[in-house]
Amino acid sequence: MKNKEIVVISGKGGTGKTSVTASLAFLAGNEAVIADCDVDAADMHLLLMPDLAHSEEFFSGQTASINNALCTNCGLCQSICRFKAISNSNDNYVINKIDCEGCGYCARICPSGAIKMEDSHTGSLHISNSRMNNTLVHAELQIAAENSGKLVTKVRQEAKRIAKETNTEYIIIDGSPGIGCPVVASITGTSFVVIVTEPTVSGYHDLSRISELVKKFNIKMGCVINKSDLNTQLTYQIKEFLISNNIELLTELPYDNVFTKAITAGKTVVEYATKSVIETNLAKCWDKIKIGVQ
Repeated sequence: MKNKEIVVISGKGGTGKTSVTASLAFLAGNEAVIADCDVDAADMHLLLMPDLAHSEEFFSGQTASINNALCTNCGLCQSICRFKAISNSNDNYVINKIDCEGCGYCARICPSGAIKMEDSHTGSLHISNSRMNNTLVHAELQIAAENSGKLVTKVRQEAKRIAKETNTEYIIIDGSPGIGCPVVASITGTSFVVIVTEPTVSGYHDLSRISELVKKFNIKMGCVINKSDLNTQLTYQIKEFLISNNIELLTELPYDNVFTKAITAGKTVVEYATKSVIETNLAKCWDKIKIGVQ
């Protein structure tokens, strides 16, 4: 069985992307492995309540480290560091790990060999069983750490491995907002992209940007319009944009503070608002997605 990767993204934060993804995870149950690739602000675990069955550290890139026992205090490293990551304190040279970009130049020119390049601990990876009877692969990026795209790739690799081993058909991915490196790492090679947008000026603009990005990867996509009744004129414009760009309208969700109430209760909106328009529309949305990835 070939795994089908479905990634949910948005052009900006706050559109309801994670709420939609968590609802799809609930509707899919054990039909899907869930991957939280929004590693810069991972929060799927708040709704899926994983057991953290397995955790491991993630290393990416390198930073410099000074062995003061070998250092001769020549100051050459400090003078050539263009990132100003090296300072002197009480006749000891110290490297600020946050400022260090890992270029390695200081290690190359150190006459006493006191500087070494070390692998950077940039985050952690977790593989958990969720309360929804599925596996959740999620991660945390360290504060000020870089290379989030590599951590996203690692999360996806683990999700695909688990899906293959367990013969699970679908992988549902919560991607990062925007159009940067983590988003590219989230969507590359996937089967279907779900774009969550809202009828605001910025939402419409970001829908245009992110759909253009998805087109470059030749991936099928559909759109969820959240809070669709907030601005009916802009909702109409978004629908016209979707038609002209051959993007399927998966569903419309009306504005409802039940989203906030559901999050406060630690539930997905489809659990909290049973037999509501939102639950019905998201269930139909999941059916359309499954047809779209065939």
